[in-house]
Amino acid sequence: MQTVVPNPLREGLVEQRVPEPCSMVIFGASGDLTKRKLLPALYSLYRDRLLPHAFSVVGFARRALPAFTAEMRAGCDQFARRRPVDEAVWSSFADGISYIDGAFDDLAAYLRLKEHLAMLDRARGTIGNRVFYLSTPPSYYPLILQKLGEAGMISDGTRPFTRVIIEKPFGRDLESARALNRTAAAVLREDQTYRIDHYLGKETVQNIFVLRFANALFEPLWNSKYIDHVQLTVAEAIGVEGRGGYFEEAGIVRDMVQNHMFQFLTLMAMEPPNAFEANAVRDEKTKILRALRPYRREDVATHVVRGQYTPGSALGQRKIGYRDEKGVAAGSRTETYVAMKLHIDNWRWSGVPFYLRAGKALPKRVTEIAIQFKAPPPLFFGATGRTVVEPNVLSIRIQPDEGISLKFASKVPGQSMEVLPVAMEFRYGSSFGAEPPEAYERLILDCMLGDSTLYTRGDEAEASWRWIDRIFEGWTESNAEVAEYPFGSWGPEAADALLARDGRAWRRP
Repeated sequence: MQTVVPNPLREGLVEQRVPEPCSMVIFGASGDLTKRKLLPALYSLYRDRLLPHAFSVVGFARRALPAFTAEMRAGCDQFARRRPVDEAVWSSFADGISYIDGAFDDLAAYLRLKEHLAMLDRARGTIGNRVFYLSTPPSYYPLILQKLGEAGMISDGTRPFTRVIIEKPFGRDLESARALNRTAAAVLREDQTYRIDHYLGKETVQNIFVLRFANALFEPLWNSKYIDHVQLTVAEAIGVEGRGGYFEEAGIVRDMVQNHMFQFLTLMAMEPPNAFEANAVRDEKTKILRALRPYRREDVATHVVRGQYTPGSALGQRKIGYRDEKGVAAGSRTETYVAMKLHIDNWRWSGVPFYLRAGKALPKRVTEIAIQFKAPPPLFFGATGRTVVEPNVLSIRIQPDEGISLKFASKVPGQSMEVLPVAMEFRYGSSFGAEPPEAYERLILDCMLGDSTLYTRGDEAEASWRWIDRIFEGWTESNAEVAEYPFGSWGPEAADALLARDGRAWRRP
């Protein structure tokens, strides 16, 4: 039975639920994600008293790790939000940590895991509830799901519960996403399947709901009558940094656009759901993906720019180009940058272009959604010498320095009617005086509570891939150019031209 505890960020004014006792198994626990993100998130939840005392976490991976608990402690010392690690809290938390090594294709290893979990049920009171976290290379997802089913480790009912978190990427195209959905459906119900996108755990992303639907100031203006265009930017200041082999298989479209950026897009553009409930929210998100105007063959060349970084500099240091990175093929055409223009064909957004760009080796790390409103007629201020009044811009900063900024026009002090833009700023850290939870904390807790609102549904994943596949088809058919840009720049000139043709320009966050 779930309990509630005061939320320390709200001084007891808001209560949060605590999940039922359960065990969490992390497949691929020897990987970097477990040490940097998953165990620190679990420790922080435990320290905040948001996990049940009857809780266990079991690492499962192919190689033996006799010092697994010590390695996880080192990860929490370095990466946990709640630092320094509290010795008493860690001692209690660590009592529930264990590890099993075994091959992902070895049914006997799953049966050993099943027996180990049954022992934990008896020793720690975890009552048969299970969360399985697939933090392995994606090629192992179907195999692990199949073996969990063969070992009889997936419950048919809702009590005790079994839930499976599947890390991104969920497929690499529509065909593979459909195949993975079929594999999952063979052993799991949809309400047991949690396709994770950690960006949806970020406070600023969730705040899009509140900004839009809890403020009468904004929602009436959130349409084509008042909005000129929308820009979504995900910029990284680093290159692939030793992950060339992975990035050769992924590219920036699969790594960033199909999942993270499309999640931003759907939250920003969706209609108000009839309740803040999983299927109601995800229904509206999926409608947006289905309303995306599909690219024709010729549209890919005119609406999409793909780029790749070349040698350059950052912070005074010389940087190598993408093709010089380890694991990258000579003459690679993999995109490290993409910019695109798209339209949502529904009544709210008819005629409003959405511009998306994502790239590595750019001047700074920033993720932002910027809504630019239509400019007012210049008639009133046309005779003052300043004939252009800049349009209002509402920008939502997702990382770093999470917050919201509103740019509006104001009169400059003095005798003349000179108008200049000013900004009102909201910052999470300064406004609430508390560090927000890490994204994985929120999402893992939601899964344990059975709340899939911030997870991706199967049809939603397929709808996004259906649209994205047209880009790759267009690039393949046309043998499209890969535009170059130097490390540390804002991308290829063709990306600037994409907006310039519409009389617009990219923001410089």
